[in-house]
Amino acid sequence: MDAAVLATGVPVETFEKAINNSWILTVSFLIFFMHAGFAMLESGQVRSKNVANQLTKNLLTWSVGVVVFFLVGVGVANLAAGNGFADGAPFLDNGGAAEQYIGWLYGAVFAMTAATIVSGAVAGRAKLRAYVTYTFLLAAVIYPVVIGFTWTADTGLVNDLIGTPFADFAGGMIVHGLGGIAGLTAAYVLGPRMDKYDAEGEVNIIPGHSMTFAVLGTLMLAFGWYGFNVGTAAVVDGASFLGDTLGRVAMTTTIAMAMGAVGAAAASLLLSRKVDTLYVANGLLAGLVGITAIPNTTTWWGALIVGTAAGVQLPLVFKTVEKYLKIDDVCAVFAVHGSAGVLGTLAYPFVAVSAWRGGIDVEFMLDGFLAQLLGVSVITAWTVTATFAIWSALKLAGEARVTEDHEREGLDISEHGVETYPEFGDANVATDGGVKSYDLRSDGGSGIEMVTAIVRPDKLGDVKEALAETNAPSLTVTNVSGRGSQPAKTGQWRGEEYTVDLHQKAKVECVVADIPAEDVVMAIQKAASTGEPGDGKVFVMPVEDALQIRTGERGPSAV
Repeated sequence: MDAAVLATGVPVETFEKAINNSWILTVSFLIFFMHAGFAMLESGQVRSKNVANQLTKNLLTWSVGVVVFFLVGVGVANLAAGNGFADGAPFLDNGGAAEQYIGWLYGAVFAMTAATIVSGAVAGRAKLRAYVTYTFLLAAVIYPVVIGFTWTADTGLVNDLIGTPFADFAGGMIVHGLGGIAGLTAAYVLGPRMDKYDAEGEVNIIPGHSMTFAVLGTLMLAFGWYGFNVGTAAVVDGASFLGDTLGRVAMTTTIAMAMGAVGAAAASLLLSRKVDTLYVANGLLAGLVGITAIPNTTTWWGALIVGTAAGVQLPLVFKTVEKYLKIDDVCAVFAVHGSAGVLGTLAYPFVAVSAWRGGIDVEFMLDGFLAQLLGVSVITAWTVTATFAIWSALKLAGEARVTEDHEREGLDISEHGVETYPEFGDANVATDGGVKSYDLRSDGGSGIEMVTAIVRPDKLGDVKEALAETNAPSLTVTNVSGRGSQPAKTGQWRGEEYTVDLHQKAKVECVVADIPAEDVVMAIQKAASTGEPGDGKVFVMPVEDALQIRTGERGPSAV
């Protein structure tokens, strides 16, 4: 490479700098794409009435956070590292603008990952203004202080205290552990969602509205995670480029990811005798979190152990938080990011290649564990203290949580004035694109009758088509829930079963005057029937009178 570069007249250092800058930007864009994964993962785990709110929080996390990190956060990180605010503030343009701007963006995508994790813990009840305020302060102070003690400093706080550096290669504790711990703390201060616990303190399961969103979001995050880990390793530095470190990071990241899903599946099977889909998805992410602090140093078998342990601990930690601590962590952010980040960070000296070359290096293990434990403790103490103070202040001011009416109505309406699923206001109702209209006929029918049908939502399109073919003049459709002869159904959410005895139905009302009601009834029966319990019922009732508002006509002619 040197000869080729020298032949062009470009110094080797300049060539390496160009490659590194281009690569860091590419990696930054890849990590930014993880926000799409977070948006899908989190919105899939909340109820349909809160989806737009969750998506808005993800959009504003990035938009507010990157600007704050640019103007304030980078400078605060340098202050925490013992340097001057101006030494690292990119907007001051101290002669190295290109590298400063790239460094800011690379740091910002990590910072915003930590911030957006919190949104999943406080979903369904936090005011948008409260969450944005916290995001502002996390990007300005909380996260910058942590990286000032670790990544920004030449040696770091832990090394200054005990002479052994704190190891966190790509943010297993600094980013994910911080975000998970912050989310747990915020959820504790806010309190659980309404109806999450009954009068005796028992857990009521509140399922999210889309498993599909949650799993697709998981896979998008896993894709972006290669930017987190592998991207951090792929920097040109002479012979080390594409060397042992890069290959090791790619291998350990992939192995731990896979074993996280396997570990969570196994734990779910043992706990509930079923492999819970959401636990598998969350376990895959927990495996990634667990290895993120140490992918550059871990043995292949260490990646297996760390990934499996991160997956297995997931349902155990989540249930402990939910059942015993009574903290409503909606998206399981502590079990996925917090405890898994701590686990992987503390595992460093025991699974590192250096600890096993030439035998067992006990001194390396002890010194390394002490350094990791101190680092985890410092980050945890600072994150809990700052987060608790901010959310407590917001709570005292009455700005932390929406009102009970707004929470029941849903944050989409109360905070944004929109419905994510506007046609019926409920994501569980199947709709269609309408049917062609037909001319009405008059064949001697007399009187006015109301035909009311309760049918399966997915049969609504067939019923509308059948009614149009009978020349029924009009119909009204309502989204309802109720129970009849259809047995209650049992669902599962994160390994816990719940019972649904109020089934989602579509209520179709049709007033007829000039066609036989019997034709309408038979058309509905034929279109709505599946032969299974729960097909619904049809009722026919006389209507005493009718009035057309526009013309004032009454009786059958008004219909």
